[in-house]
Amino acid sequence: MRLLLLGGTEFVGRAVAEAAVARSWEVTVFHRGRHEAPRGVRTLLGDRTALDGLAALDEDPGEWDVVVDTWSAAPRAVRDAARLLRGRAGRYVYVSSCSVYAWPRPAGFTEETPLVEGACADADVTDYARDKRGGELAAVDAFGADRSLLVRAGLILGPYENVGRLPWWLNRMARGGPVLAPGPRELPLQYVDARDLAQWILGAAEQGLSGPYNLISPQGHATTGELLEACVRVTGGPAELRWTAPEVILDAGIEPWTQLPVWVPPGSDLHDALHAADVSRAVATGLRCRPVAETVAGTWRWLTDLDGIAPQRPDRTAKGLDPEVEAKVLGTAGGA
Repeated sequence: MRLLLLGGTEFVGRAVAEAAVARSWEVTVFHRGRHEAPRGVRTLLGDRTALDGLAALDEDPGEWDVVVDTWSAAPRAVRDAARLLRGRAGRYVYVSSCSVYAWPRPAGFTEETPLVEGACADADVTDYARDKRGGELAAVDAFGADRSLLVRAGLILGPYENVGRLPWWLNRMARGGPVLAPGPRELPLQYVDARDLAQWILGAAEQGLSGPYNLISPQGHATTGELLEACVRVTGGPAELRWTAPEVILDAGIEPWTQLPVWVPPGSDLHDALHAADVSRAVATGLRCRPVAETVAGTWRWLTDLDGIAPQRPDRTAKGLDPEVEAKVLGTAGGA
């Protein structure tokens, strides 16, 4: 297979590139040159946001079986690339997001759930949900419904993470001491390891799949307890998990998802939207999710190679809880 990857040097794109190289695919990576490309790929340089930023791609004589695009800003960048490539590639895979579904997303939402309104393939930057939906529209407009694949990912974890969720928890456990662990311990989580996401994308391309797919682990693939306890084990730090009731955390003004990454309180719209998707279509077409301990261990190996300092996307908010806030809550809550 011949793969053109738009991006390919960070997180999901890098996982796709490495997985394709491991399958002996011919991989071309089009990127801005800000990060080193993975080994074994051919590189084209260009900035999709600049005037004539696709020139290197336009001038290259290559043709590809599949294009994978991870863009998450102005939809018009997807529009321009997809229009340029529609006569030179067999299939366009756009890595979208479950954020494209209209809010609030009900528990068990499927690919048929209503979508956000107001998205446009020709738009400049609006908001994340409409930008991703606009990217979907751009891909389908250029390649048609039968040659476009919309990968609606949920929470993504694993090596190369540049959002700050799992790296924060790992560094917090490595620091040791009493840790504010958001309860309940048995709260089910849904996420996908970037490497498993990459393998599904490549398998889907080989199968010639099209249309939208929710791409996260099955509901309850892991629990909050299993995730955080794996972080304690792999770091070897003297961390002591202090399980704390959700109402205590919320009463302290702590923001779910951002200050305590991954966690959202049970019974909330947020939990239904982030940890309760129906992923039966993806599972039926080959999605396989590794155990949470493997995701945690792989991320920790990568993170320690970087001396614990993970990359951070400039367009994403900082994650994590201030130590003083954590100590105050632990001192007053006493655990639960």
